[in-house]
Amino acid sequence: MTDTILILSDRPDRQVKQLRASLRKLGLNVLALPLVDIGFDSRYPSGIAIPRMNGALPAAVIVRSISSGTFEAITRRLGILHAFAHLGVPVWNSAKAIERCVDKSTTTFLLAQAGLPTPETFAVESIANARLVATRELVHGPLVLKPLFGSQGKGIRLIRSIEDLPEPEEVDDVYYLQRFVARPGPPYCDYRVFTCDGEVLGMMARRAEGWITNIAKGAKAEAVEGPLRAKLESLALAASAAIGTDFAGIDIIPAADGKLLVLEVNSMPAWTGLQSVVPVRIADCIAHALAAWIEDELDERPAA
Repeated sequence: MTDTILILSDRPDRQVKQLRASLRKLGLNVLALPLVDIGFDSRYPSGIAIPRMNGALPAAVIVRSISSGTFEAITRRLGILHAFAHLGVPVWNSAKAIERCVDKSTTTFLLAQAGLPTPETFAVESIANARLVATRELVHGPLVLKPLFGSQGKGIRLIRSIEDLPEPEEVDDVYYLQRFVARPGPPYCDYRVFTCDGEVLGMMARRAEGWITNIAKGAKAEAVEGPLRAKLESLALAASAAIGTDFAGIDIIPAADGKLLVLEVNSMPAWTGLQSVVPVRIADCIAHALAAWIEDELDERPAA
């Protein structure tokens, strides 16, 4: 095993560049590659072929992003992450954590099972089952339809009537429906809390004129002050523990009655908006936490 940290990302975005610089400041070698370029190869003792590593394994892996693809392609890529873990290579976040976050229905299930407050949610297949849910639930208020696999606010719809449900081919015949959370506005607000290795690195309020408050959709980042911070921190750490993430962006929404609800746990979060309102350097914190974790793991391994 080498001292190289492997960053897996579709492209060298700002977060990848910051992570690379932070890890190099710690004296670590860094290689950034898309996961699609790594293959299973039985010629190597590890069974994995990594470009430019000549059969060696990295000291650790950070998963920054996984590109979209067919079911077969995604299964193979997650298989690579599982294989790294099987070989004793730390993977942040693990394939298991990524699977739990990418599938919003699994995230909601685990949050609810952990007793954490989250909006009522219904995930079904077929338009017929979606209509049954909508008929039963719309009498209590609107629902939000989200892509089961999606991010940055893309593909979200407000469902006020059965006629608002899209055709099956528009959603791959899977309907993830969540109770619409009424809140004061405009402007509307929710919170993003960034956790890493059991600690909160920072948090921000996101404000927008529309009810979708993603930074990628034009929301503005603001610092969070006062006693609310402690409540958000406690809720975010509990959500991260329930899902099993090493680092994550936890989305929390305030209801009109003041109750805080966990919406999502993001296992591959960006932090450009957050970095603009927090004093710490997010990439440095992740790099230090990972380096310390690797050192602890090596200390605990029995001598050869």
